[in-house]
Amino acid sequence: MSGVRSHHVALRAVVLGFVVLIHLVIAVPVLLVAAPQGRRGLQSASQKLVRGLLVRLGPSFVKGAQILATRRDLLPPAWCHSLAQLHDRVPPMPARQARRVLAEAGLPVDAEPVASGSIACVYKGLAPDGGTVALKVRRPGVERKIRTDFAVMAAGARVMQLLPPMRRLPARLMVEQIGAAVSRQTDFGQELRTIQALRATLADLDHLRIPRPLPELCTDRVLVMEHVDGLDDADPAPEAARRVLHLVYRMLFIDGLVHCDMHPGNLYLRPDGTIVLLDAGFVVRLEPKVRALFAEFFLAMARGDGPRCADIVHASAAEVAPEADLAAFRSGVTALVDDTTGRPASEFSLVRFAATLFDLQRRHGLFAAPEFVFPLLALLVLEGRINELHADIDFQAEAIPVLITALQRS
Repeated sequence: MSGVRSHHVALRAVVLGFVVLIHLVIAVPVLLVAAPQGRRGLQSASQKLVRGLLVRLGPSFVKGAQILATRRDLLPPAWCHSLAQLHDRVPPMPARQARRVLAEAGLPVDAEPVASGSIACVYKGLAPDGGTVALKVRRPGVERKIRTDFAVMAAGARVMQLLPPMRRLPARLMVEQIGAAVSRQTDFGQELRTIQALRATLADLDHLRIPRPLPELCTDRVLVMEHVDGLDDADPAPEAARRVLHLVYRMLFIDGLVHCDMHPGNLYLRPDGTIVLLDAGFVVRLEPKVRALFAEFFLAMARGDGPRCADIVHASAAEVAPEADLAAFRSGVTALVDDTTGRPASEFSLVRFAATLFDLQRRHGLFAAPEFVFPLLALLVLEGRINELHADIDFQAEAIPVLITALQRS
């Protein structure tokens, strides 16, 4: 990533390798001690070791684990449950650091955080008017760590692109774009503006609650919002899955806003059907052209129109190789769409669909525009959550009314 010096990248790569090596050394005696406890003991020890490794590798890796925790189709449920602890139970910053930052806000707060994520810790405090507020405190040095980690990943992607099958794949550009978006999560001024924009844009949704920010109390390192009680033990209403789907589809296809971080630590569903969205750090605004193309593709996929899907991918490709086999690509995409259309959430996997589509592009000489990575990332996180709530819902068909409205407005 730009702005990160090459020697810092090299040093960070060495540090990451050293952390992994140390954990491998530590893992051997830990697993040997756990072995007599049987499979359950080994699994518990392994999960604890992996969580510890991810935390020590840093916020960029914790962010990846948060996404994986929502994908029970990729990982066993026990591993998803273990990684889900990283949504809001990452070891907090030292109390001394937190007190020093919170002193800038000048608000009395509880000593222990109520939640602790990869970017920040959240504390409960009192506003000058006596109301209860949530104070989101950025971890010291987190922005620099994220930028450097993604610079390491971009260097790895650059090396990968030297391989003949990957030569035209925009892997480095994708990594850099994701890294820039994740880095913006550390900009609380930007998040404040995004929260205000979301509250204004989605104000007509009575079942959506986004906590009100208090700009006059915010600082560069502390974001202050109204506190929402009673989230942890709430069982979601039966219509929760459909409401969440329609919320995300509206944001994505109509408003052009992609929320890539709707994991259970940021998105809560209440028994009365209310959706509570607590975080707006990882929100990306799509260019109108990208939004329209993605909407067209999704609508064609939902309707089972494989040839149209292939045409859209072709038209939006960042590059088409001179030797590209467009007929074979069109045939492959048509077969893929035919195989997936109409399947309920329990039988449709966006991960497998995207991986197959990516492989078809790679084999036949088409290379997708990197901007599409954000809608895909948002839907990948969403799909895992929907599968937990309502495995029989038709993930694609639910989008059709929203897509038609979106394309009519384009």
